[in-house]
Formats: sequence, C-alpha cells, structure tokens
Amino acid sequence: MGELLSSMGINPPLLIAQLINFTLLFILIYMFGFKRIGAMLDERSRRIKEGLDKAEQIRQQAAEADKAFRAQMDTARKEAQAVIGQASQMAERVKEEAREEARKEVESRIARAQNEIQRQRDETLEALRREFADIAILAAEKVIRERLDKEANKKIIEQVLAETGALKKT
Repeated sequence: MGELLSSMGINPPLLIAQLINFTLLFILIYMFGFKRIGAMLDERSRRIKEGLDKAEQIRQQAAEADKAFRAQMDTARKEAQAVIGQASQMAERVKEEAREEARKEVESRIARAQNEIQRQRDETLEALRREFADIAILAAEKVIRERLDKEANKKIIEQVLAETGALKKT
C-alpha cells in the first residue's frame, strides 16, 4: 500500500502529519471559532428575521395608512360635495331673495306711480271743477245781466256748453 501511495505521489508520513494538523485545527476552530461563528450566524439570522418582520409590519402599516388615507379622502370628498350642495342652495336662496326684492321694488314703484297718477288726476279734476264753476258763474252773470230774454238765454247756454265741450276735449 505504501508503494501504491508512493506511485500516486502521496507521502504517507506527510499525509498522517497533515491529517493530525487538520484534526487539531478542526478541534481548535470547533472549540473557539464555531461557537463564535455560530453565534454570529445566529445573530445575523435573528437580525434578518427582525428586519423581515419589521418590513412586514411597515408593509401592513402602509396598507393601513393607505386605507385610512382613502377613507379620509372619501370623507373629504363627501364633505366637499356637501359644501358645494350647501353653496348651491345658498346661491339659489340668494338669487330667489334678489328676485323677490326686485319684485317688491317694482311693485313699490308701480304703486308710487299709480298714486302719483291718481294725485295728478285728482288735481286736474279739481282744477276742471273750479274752472267749470267759474264758467258757470260767468254764464249765470251774463244771463242775469242780459235781461231775462228767452232767446238770449238760449244763446248764452249754447255758448257755455260749447266752451265746456272745448274744455272736455283738451
């Protein structure tokens, strides 16, 4: 067997020495290094797991925040629609009030104009009455001055009527 190993280029005493060195190195690494390396690997594994857990928590929180944001946006949209509706109602009410105010103003102006027309009509009628009374007095005066002649009286009355008719036309 020594010859077979020698033919392959392996030196048996050197191989045994290397195996002993490897075993000693393995025992030393196992005693001092594996525990530390294992602890480091366990710590790293724990940190990675914590990081993944935190990432999952953050993802869930982001989903919840997004859901809350959407709910707030829906609420804000509804509130905005309500405000727009109220503004529309208020604008319609203001417009209706303005129409009512304008209608009242027009009615008031019409009433004042009618009152003014009635006043002027009354003043005109009163002036006509005074003038007619003056004409009647003048006619009576003329009738009395001219003696009581039937033909003259008839002529004066026709003249007064003609003058009165002229007044009615104007």
